[in-house]
Amino acid sequence: MTRTAALAPPTASGAPPARRPDQVDNRAAYTAFALAYLLGHGTAAASGGENPLFDLPGLLPGALLGTGLVAGITLATLAALRVQRTATAPEVLSGKLLGAAWIVAFAALGLAVTGLASTLGAPEVHTLLWPTGSGLIVGLLYLAEGAVRRNPLHYGLGVWLALTSSAALALDVPGPAWVLAVAGGGAYAVATVLEHRRLRPSAPDRRS
Repeated sequence: MTRTAALAPPTASGAPPARRPDQVDNRAAYTAFALAYLLGHGTAAASGGENPLFDLPGLLPGALLGTGLVAGITLATLAALRVQRTATAPEVLSGKLLGAAWIVAFAALGLAVTGLASTLGAPEVHTLLWPTGSGLIVGLLYLAEGAVRRNPLHYGLGVWLALTSSAALALDVPGPAWVLAVAGGGAYAVATVLEHRRLRPSAPDRRS
């Protein structure tokens, strides 16, 4: 008997439930990240550039983005920990390695951005590369998580975030912030809806 079958006994009709007990529910995390991107990057875009749409406090966009990202990371961690209760030892190890990858990836990004800013003598590199670089890193990590968890939606979201965040570097300020707010925040919003459908159990098979 396989592990999945042992954890998820058949229904009365004889068909296994559509949702596996080891699936990570990303809806809450996706919602938090969507708000972080839309509000954080959105206010940065609206108040940045030579002709800002609004005159907002300089710390507001960063505060909105940071709050949303912390909430999203916390919710994503809790969702991953919930499924580890029924996971096998190899799956638990994979989850821990993926969690460590987030720390390593953002530490490497910090070193790269700091090094480039120092080498080029351009402090504004921080303002440009941290938001777009973070989107690229998150996208690549989603690719790894989607592959390990066999989740095409998570994988596809990673592809979109990695490509759009990188492409945003070709634009002048505040163009990158607009791309992150609309393309990134919008993608998270769509992913939240699709995640709900992915996790929704299908009707049991009533065939005799």
